[in-house]
Amino acid sequence: MAMEKDLNPHSPRIRKLRENSHPNTSTSRMCNNNQRDNHYQNILNSPRDYNYAPSSPTARTRHRRRSSENLSEVSRSNVSRVSNLLLGDKNKYKSMWIRTCSSLWMLGGVMFIIYMGHLYIWAMVVAIQIFMARELFFLLRRVHEERRLPGFRLLNWHFFFTAMLFVYGRMLQQQLVNTVSSDRFIYKLVSGLIKYQMVIWYFLYIAGFIWFILTLKKKMYRYQFGQYAWTHMILIVVLAQSSFIVANIFEGIFWFLLPAALIAMNDVAAYFFGFYFGKTPLIKLSPKKTWEGFIGASVATIISAFFFANVLGQFQWLTCPRKDLSTGWLHCDPGPLFRPEYYPLPFWIAPFSPWKEISILPVQWHAFSLGLFASAIAPFGGFFASGFKRAFKIKDFGDSIPGHGGFTDRMDCQNVMAFFAYIYIHSFIVNQYSVEMILDQISRGLGDEEQKMLYVKLGDILQHKLQGRF
Repeated sequence: MAMEKDLNPHSPRIRKLRENSHPNTSTSRMCNNNQRDNHYQNILNSPRDYNYAPSSPTARTRHRRRSSENLSEVSRSNVSRVSNLLLGDKNKYKSMWIRTCSSLWMLGGVMFIIYMGHLYIWAMVVAIQIFMARELFFLLRRVHEERRLPGFRLLNWHFFFTAMLFVYGRMLQQQLVNTVSSDRFIYKLVSGLIKYQMVIWYFLYIAGFIWFILTLKKKMYRYQFGQYAWTHMILIVVLAQSSFIVANIFEGIFWFLLPAALIAMNDVAAYFFGFYFGKTPLIKLSPKKTWEGFIGASVATIISAFFFANVLGQFQWLTCPRKDLSTGWLHCDPGPLFRPEYYPLPFWIAPFSPWKEISILPVQWHAFSLGLFASAIAPFGGFFASGFKRAFKIKDFGDSIPGHGGFTDRMDCQNVMAFFAYIYIHSFIVNQYSVEMILDQISRGLGDEEQKMLYVKLGDILQHKLQGRF
């Protein structure tokens, strides 16, 4: 009863406390006091308020102010959420602008290097490989461990350049010999280096292997062996695939430029189709990839492949293969793939066209296969890179190219495409054996006496054929 009496809003004690807490209350606030008394009466009438004992009206006043502050905070958060959406929308277009400017700069630089010729393109590919290796080397780097391993990063680069020597030494041996064939001494020296190239590469690799064993330290074995395996995986990803780009260059700049242009076309088309029409997610590894972008880019890439091949095939210096390491422009008779074939127009189009026939290069039919691969299979190289980045919780492999990330982000699909282009060229376009290739192997692999014996035997074979014995 005493508790209920004290909690009565009309009791002298509550009235006195109210007057003390609001000594200067004016008449204009009487209505607010009446509302406050009704609020106290509702508190007493609630079934769970018998144990409620407010310490002072001041506490109640602070509680009511806090609730109003919460409402203002909620309203401010809603406004900030809307502003963040608008900010994200602005960033979307800002990102597109940065990406477009970077693409134009890259396109201009690549076109200038292509204009310079085969060796400059090769140098560009080697520079890109070095940047890719650098980005991947630093992906799993731990500064604390490497402070205790001086020279450990240098060992990784030793393996990288040793593998580069092996790959390009085997790939460009014919061009290297043809470059120095005018001088007999240098020719023998270079031929000997090429002949024993695998031995040189092997002992360089063994030197790195022994170097690695000697640098092993206690309590750091796991990190060191992890880096050793990571280095060899980088050699496979970077060199084993991108080196086929160089092989395609020396078959003709056309076979480097067309696959690279198709990947760039597919990437740009997928970005814009997805930007404006993308609604349906394509794959969880890349949340920004959509079916609309994938299908639109596929159609655009296949159609572009047909016209790109026609435009690039008109330039002779793009279609000629490079047989040496000189820097001059090439002049050659166009092969059968780059000689136009004429087809009459359909009867229902001919009356409306000033031309009665159209010219198509045979290589344009091969371009359809390259375009189909570039649009359907090569993007999975990008999906692989996306999964790789998700595994390491990174957005990009680097920040060398504004709006695009690192060089590895740009070359993920190019490497897959270059590998396929190399296989397609040597399976369906270029003969595996030629007179020049056989003569080169004879001159480098056989001595003088063996070459004379071969000459005599070839003469006998031709004589027997002419006589009809075979």
